Amino acid sequence: MPNNRMNKTMAGYHILMILSAVDFRFNPNEDIVIRDYLLHEFPFHVNLDKQMATISNLKPDEWESHYIKAIEDFYDDSTEQERLKLLDFAMQLCKADSVITKTENHYLNLLFEAWDPQ
Repeated sequence: MPNNRMNKTMAGYHILMILSAVDFRFNPNEDIVIRDYLLHEFPFHVNLDKQMATISNLKPDEWESHYIKAIEDFYDDSTEQERLKLLDFAMQLCKADSVITKTENHYLNLLFEAWDPQ
């Protein structure tokens, strides 16, 4: 049976990409936040075509389960400090267009509740 776990960095990328998609609006400022995450996590060029294909092939009704899996995979490989940093990126992403929608808030709550930062 294949191991479908994502490493921490890829799981973080999936979390942010789904979070950017749930409001069905593209904002260039969201792209900046995701690029900043990638620069922080990958100081060298990395090919994300496979990751983007995986995310792009998800239907909206599959986003939440994939998002939760990414949350779990990230948690398994991360320290508390790394989780706090990704939570910061997630908040920046949701605030990037100056509107946090009900759906974005739901996904943020899933993240906060799963990791229970104190």
